[in-house]
Amino acid sequence: MKVVIFAGGLGTRISEETDIRPKPMVEIGGKPILWHIMKIYSHYGFNDFIICLGYKGYLIKEYFINYFLHNSDITVDLTNNKTEIHGTSSEPFKVTLVETGLNTKTAGRLQQVKKYIGNEDFMLTYGDGVCDVNLKELLSFHKTQNKIATVTAIQMDARFGGMDLGQDGSVVSFREKAKDESKWINGGFFVLKPEVFNYLEGDMSNMMWEEDPLEKLTGDQQLVAYQHKGFWKCMDALRDKLELEELWKNNQAKWKNW
Repeated sequence: MKVVIFAGGLGTRISEETDIRPKPMVEIGGKPILWHIMKIYSHYGFNDFIICLGYKGYLIKEYFINYFLHNSDITVDLTNNKTEIHGTSSEPFKVTLVETGLNTKTAGRLQQVKKYIGNEDFMLTYGDGVCDVNLKELLSFHKTQNKIATVTAIQMDARFGGMDLGQDGSVVSFREKAKDESKWINGGFFVLKPEVFNYLEGDMSNMMWEEDPLEKLTGDQQLVAYQHKGFWKCMDALRDKLELEELWKNNQAKWKNW
């Protein structure tokens, strides 16, 4: 089963990092977050990736083209320009890198990779979010529900604590930051049937996947949510990058299943 990853956005909310590289190439523990996402899928046996490129996509191409050398011990003899590779620690990834346009929005990016997917179910996620979802259970749920689209639904951690107040202003209860259990949001990690491309017809270059396509799938009762109550984190801003880095450094990276 193929895995499509959106990796073409401008990443403007984390411009401290994305001025020089695309957001999926921002590193956590010395590896791009894109690599972390691919390792999550690889753990469950999904190693065939289609990467939707856009902003500074050439850096992602160069990373994978030179992946073997980056992960090897090498000797370079400058007298004759001879390179000797002594060993490597590589991955079983097969990676298709697709130029989907600098300003193309997510629905248009997905539409453009149709020819690489074929007539089979596939997975889709964003190039900036990690999670400890059990992908085998997600896939089983998708097959059982028999809908065109399955989305992994997650509950966000509240950014601030909360208080209940009495009429006189006294604090009745105080709660530290916790998950907002009243609201489920799109956490990515989709499983899709090929019929999803029927919802991506015409010029989709200026359309978000999360807008018209998902709304129409919902209206047709063809979107179902797999509720994930475990770890999920999106690297939306610099503070998120620093939090992920801290988790990795302290061996608390819950998404690390390899």
